[in-house]
Amino acid sequence: MPDIRITNCHVHTFTDRHIPRLYPHPLLWLFKRVPGLVRLLAFAMRLAGQEGLAETLDRLRRFQQEARAPDQETVLRQVARHYPPRTRFVILPMDMAGLGHGPVRDGLRAQHDELARLAAAPGWQGRAIPFATCDPRREASVAEAERAIRDLGFRGLKLYPRFGFAPDHPALMERIYPMLVERNLPVLSHCSRGGVREAGLSAAVADEYTKPQAFIPVMRAFPGLRVNLAHFGGMRDWRAYVNGDLTPGDAGDEAANWQVAIRRMISSGDWPGLWTDISYTLFQFDDFLPFLKIFLQDERIAGRVLFGSDFYMTRQEALSERAVCIRLRASLGEALFRQIAEENPAIWLGELSEAQARGGMSHT
Repeated sequence: MPDIRITNCHVHTFTDRHIPRLYPHPLLWLFKRVPGLVRLLAFAMRLAGQEGLAETLDRLRRFQQEARAPDQETVLRQVARHYPPRTRFVILPMDMAGLGHGPVRDGLRAQHDELARLAAAPGWQGRAIPFATCDPRREASVAEAERAIRDLGFRGLKLYPRFGFAPDHPALMERIYPMLVERNLPVLSHCSRGGVREAGLSAAVADEYTKPQAFIPVMRAFPGLRVNLAHFGGMRDWRAYVNGDLTPGDAGDEAANWQVAIRRMISSGDWPGLWTDISYTLFQFDDFLPFLKIFLQDERIAGRVLFGSDFYMTRQEALSERAVCIRLRASLGEALFRQIAEENPAIWLGELSEAQARGGMSHT
């Protein structure tokens, strides 16, 4: 195959040491402590003829296996085996200590430090690209993100507004975003209706913090900041669009769909710093890929879509990383796949200008 250096712009390597003890629900704590119970339940479901439920439990077990890895490098090795040897991975940590789901064993500083060691380890230098993260409501978390960017040389910032904060939180606007702009670093923000929420926070309120339009004040204030609204709006909104659940011509209905909103914001040209990735969403491959191919016919959208997978969240899905990557490459063709998996990531990460990337990549 032609020489493409893939950059997967969206993977996770955090382990159960970084996940609150009682997340996602206190009643599931026993299943996390005794993983054999999930396997036993899956076996019982098969005996009862519930093959679909059994497969769901099997995928949950695979997800739990990844989370129980002894360290982040073990998780990274698991995803790397699905890709060519030179593939790079943008690694996104999570700070879940303040969400009311119980304590975490290793705090954010320890998680960042482990990522820094991983990025410097033999075999991963230049391939593991660590991002910092923070919960702007917690001063210690903000200070730790500043340290990771300033002292550890992390390459960008991961945000998760669904925790319960707005993207234009004062700590971000006054301290973090200016630091990113000064260093020419990007930000990636969770933009899907699914995911982790602070205990007691309603889905409706979490949606208000997470929706694409919530980042407009940030992009107005920092027009040079490269913002990736991850998941291209998320699976639920893609499903609504694919199934025709939107009223044609109803501007309000269409704007409320996050996938449609992201496309329109990018194609308008009003937000040149806006990007999106296809992580997790494209694991519904057969249903969504034909639509993605049509969307990518718009040059502005094709120039702002990033390849990403969301490993190891995707261990809950039937298709493997390799299956999705190869299917996507075969379906889009080499030129378009190269654009979203090699050229666009280099621009988004600040490694090359648009003119340099479009004029020919340097394979180093």
